[in-house]
Amino acid sequence: MIRLENVSKSFGAARVLEDVTLTMAEGRTTVVMGLSGSGKSTLLALIVGLETPDRGEVWIGAERMAACSAVTLRLRMGYVIQDGGLFPHLTARRNIELMAREMGWLKARRRERVSELCALTRFPAEALERYPAELSGGQRQRVSLMRALMLDPPIVLLDEPLGALDPMTRANLQEELKLIFRTVEKTVVIVTHDVSEAAFLGDTIVVVHQGRVLQQGGFRDLVARPADAFVTDFIRAQTQRLAALGDIDLTLRRPAP
Repeated sequence: MIRLENVSKSFGAARVLEDVTLTMAEGRTTVVMGLSGSGKSTLLALIVGLETPDRGEVWIGAERMAACSAVTLRLRMGYVIQDGGLFPHLTARRNIELMAREMGWLKARRRERVSELCALTRFPAEALERYPAELSGGQRQRVSLMRALMLDPPIVLLDEPLGALDPMTRANLQEELKLIFRTVEKTVVIVTHDVSEAAFLGDTIVVVHQGRVLQQGGFRDLVARPADAFVTDFIRAQTQRLAALGDIDLTLRRPAP
C-alpha cells in the first residue's frame, strides 16, 4: 500500500501539490488523472523518492520514504517515465537488464528473466539486440515496461506511458497493459490525462486539479456522483466531440470483401 499524508510540494513560488492525503491500495491499479500541470507527475516523483515533500509524509507499506530509506524503497518500485526514457546507446536487452546488472545478477538469471518478460509483454526476442532508434514506438514502451518489471518489484509506477503513441498502437497497448496488470498482481499507479484510458485501466481513479485531490473512486462514481464541477467538466470535455456527431451511426463494420 502507498500512502501520502498531508503532502505539499512547491518549486520556487509555484505550489504544485497542496495538502494531499491519498491511499493507493495494494494489488490494485490506481490511475491519477488531471490536466497538464496539475501535479500528477510530481506525485509520482514523491512516491519514488526523486522529490522530497515540503510538508507531510510518503509511506511505502510500513516504511516512510526518507533520505535514509529511499534507495532501498526504490528497489521495490519499477518506474516508467514519460516517453520511456531508454538509453539510446544501449540495446533493448541492455536497457532491460540495467538494474539487474547493477544488482549483480548472473547472466543466466538475467536471460531467464528477460525471456519471461518477452513472453509477458509479447516483445519479439529477435529485437532484443536492437537499439531504441531501431524499434517502433510500441516496442520501446514494451522495453520500458520490461525494465521496470525486471527485478519483479511489488510496485509499478507509470507516468503517461502511452502518451506519445498513435491511437491504434495506444489502444492495443492499453489492452495488453490491463492483461499484464492482472497477471503480475502488483500495486500499479498510472498517471494520465486521458479519460478513456483511466476508465479502462483503473480500479480506482484519482482526479487531481491545481495540486489538490478532488475525488477518488471508480469511474462510475466520478460520472454519477462528481464531487466537484471540474470532475464533470473534465470528463465531458473528452466525450463531447462524439456527442456532437449527433445521429451519425458509430457502429463499427468490416469493409465489404
